[in-house]
Amino acid sequence: MRIRLTSLFVDDQRAALAFYTDVLGFTKRHDIPLGDDSWLTVASPEDPDGPELLLEPAGHPAVKPFRDALAADGIPQAQFAVDDVAAEYERLTELGVTFTQPPTDIGPAIVAVLDDTQGNLVQLLSAKS
Repeated sequence: MRIRLTSLFVDDQRAALAFYTDVLGFTKRHDIPLGDDSWLTVASPEDPDGPELLLEPAGHPAVKPFRDALAADGIPQAQFAVDDVAAEYERLTELGVTFTQPPTDIGPAIVAVLDDTQGNLVQLLSAKS
């Protein structure tokens, strides 16, 4: 059993695509029109055949209260592994990304949390050797 697809709800698929590709550095894998929305996925260029992230439209009425509650409690909805959290923090801050938590040593890892501009908090994680 393997994870092939996971998703994040986004308010605007096109804006999310721009953020996840132009800012975070993912590559677009699929963009298949489905009515007013698309089956829109991105993947890591470091693992192009690996898991995909579906940028899922956030239109369902349950999405907003769910995401608002998680954000209010500071709970990330996704975690992305990076080689160096501090370096990514600096790079992304220079690109205007807002962080809700700067790089923080939590023992076995260094983490930071960013706002993806789409109503989600995303944790960057670098495990210590």
